[in-house]
Amino acid sequence: MTTLSLTVFPLNDAATTLPVEIDTLVIAGWAGRDAQAIQAHIDELAALGVAPPTSTPCFYRVAASQLTQAETVEVLGTHTSGEVECVLLDSPLGTLVTIGSDHTDRKAEAYSVAVSKQVCAKPLAREAWRYADVAAHWDQLQMRATVVDANGKARPYQRGAVDGLLPPPALWSGYAQAEGAQAMNDGHEAHKTHEGALPARCAMFSGTLAVHGELAAMASGDAFEMELHDPVLNRSLRQRYSVRALPVVA
Repeated sequence: MTTLSLTVFPLNDAATTLPVEIDTLVIAGWAGRDAQAIQAHIDELAALGVAPPTSTPCFYRVAASQLTQAETVEVLGTHTSGEVECVLLDSPLGTLVTIGSDHTDRKAEAYSVAVSKQVCAKPLAREAWRYADVAAHWDQLQMRATVVDANGKARPYQRGAVDGLLPPPALWSGYAQAEGAQAMNDGHEAHKTHEGALPARCAMFSGTLAVHGELAAMASGDAFEMELHDPVLNRSLRQRYSVRALPVVA
């Protein structure tokens, strides 16, 4: 189990800081709403020898201990980069939403997406909103990411609305179904999970946006800046973290 500290800004109420305990971390992949576009991309990757996902969306389980709110994360080598995502978390105040990065090892991704998800820390912001306060205008939320090199040169990296991604209830239902199917395949009794809700003590990364230009290859001192902006309520969640690249020793 991992315990996070989040300052929550509810509508029409004072901010409150609370501990959030997480024992299940899920990364939703292939989470777009355009099925034809997803299939086209799967076909492109298949032509390059990359195995297709077992399902769309696909739900990768990652150790909850990979969640971090540290200002610097350590990675192996200079072939990793961030991916800005909305993150939904179960909490004593109900489901929360914040901004996070599915930091990924690109070399590992070439042979196993599941491995690439597991080997890097997953940075999160320290502030959050109640999902109930943004659910009605969810599709208008905007995500942005910028890569800043060690010399301070900034490169716009990702930007767009979340309306191209599956909404949270669809992801929660898909995850519940996937977990139930996996339990049956393993010969176990399926856990009783409400398909319209985020499971207890769960954090879920809800999918990312297309990258502008080439994938970043982050070196020591490079930083990843991310923002979730709500144009309806005119407020934002922001987080910045830097990378320390460890040497690769054979």
